[in-house]
Amino acid sequence: MYMNGLAIHAEGLSKQYRIGGPQKTYDRLGYQIGDALIAPFRRAGKILRGKATSAAELDESIWALKDVTFEIKHGEVIGIIGGNGAGKSMLLKILSRITEPTEGYADIYGRIGSLLEVGTGFHPELTGGENIYLNGAILGMTKHEIDKKFDEIVDFAEIGKFINTPVKFYSSGMYVRLAFSVAAHLDPEILLVDEVLAVGDVAFQKKCLGKMEDVAKIGRTVLFVSHNMALIQTLCERGICLRHGNIIQDGPIAKIVETYLSGFDQVQSLSIAERTDRQGRGLVRLINFDISNNDSSGAGYLTSGCSAKFIFDLNGKLANLSCGFVILDELGHQVTMFKSDVPSLEYSIQSDSIIRFTCEVDELLLVPGRYRVNVFIRGGGERQDWIEGAAIFDVEVGQIRGRPITAPDRGQSRVVMPHRWIVPA
Repeated sequence: MYMNGLAIHAEGLSKQYRIGGPQKTYDRLGYQIGDALIAPFRRAGKILRGKATSAAELDESIWALKDVTFEIKHGEVIGIIGGNGAGKSMLLKILSRITEPTEGYADIYGRIGSLLEVGTGFHPELTGGENIYLNGAILGMTKHEIDKKFDEIVDFAEIGKFINTPVKFYSSGMYVRLAFSVAAHLDPEILLVDEVLAVGDVAFQKKCLGKMEDVAKIGRTVLFVSHNMALIQTLCERGICLRHGNIIQDGPIAKIVETYLSGFDQVQSLSIAERTDRQGRGLVRLINFDISNNDSSGAGYLTSGCSAKFIFDLNGKLANLSCGFVILDELGHQVTMFKSDVPSLEYSIQSDSIIRFTCEVDELLLVPGRYRVNVFIRGGGERQDWIEGAAIFDVEVGQIRGRPITAPDRGQSRVVMPHRWIVPA
């Protein structure tokens, strides 16, 4: 059934996209010849207008993946990690046959179930129940096989009373619950999961993780994309780290996570405005981010028990504009989150029309160590900007309400709760 125990063999996978204009499709040979004749003049025009200074820019293309080669054995659970634009989602789309590679190939030995985006493979006009049968048919299952799984899928997705409603009326949470349930229950031999679980609530995320662990325990192959390093390390033993479309390391998950996290130190030489590894609509973007300790802006370090400020400058203004950030420890575990829609957070409009959000923390309850910050901006009902590793800062030894706080041992909590003991006399 599986060649040499392999589930996936990828050889030289590459995907190229044209940039700077619409993707061209040619229905007639004349159009293709005409574009080839015009191309030299178009490129010369770019040089004269100062829009291209190198051969790379003239090529008007970008490699989302380049020469990716790997093998995955049946039953392995693999974490695919990397920054924004690294090629993680593109790799899964190629493996799931949604997108054709420009170069290379991937041999798949087994039936694939994929959850790459909310509602992937769903027809909006069909009901939830009809989409279950549609997805099962796409996977090659018979109606009898789907019938046996139907009730289990509906119960897991927790949408029983909406199962006969067209999915175009579903909320994003309902969509992802049904999509995951279908992908995980219709007996895929290879399960591809992109980071879509964040759409569901916490309780359902736990159910999904439990289901993925069950799938892995019965010998199924799982490829899991996530920015949550704690989750990756919990589920996976092996990892593949991508950067700029290339595999930079493949090996034990602990070493892969270490390589991935070390990459944030390298991008700190770039200003926030120069960073291109970001996601979002982009109508409003973060252009500057400062962290201050005791009114010393940009110090790069904070002190346990002292006050702190996180200052965010945006280059525009939209309705319902909000700012938020997540603090993670050096292993990628989320420590805490702040959102500007909380009443204690305020922002002011600067005279140069830069929008400034400032989050003031009266008493920093973090233990000494190194931390990084992910920043997200929302406005106009959409995510406008998201930057992973927007800043790295150190917390130094200090005191919290008179109690000295020192660096913890590996694996211990990163947050201090002010407390006192009443002990026997």
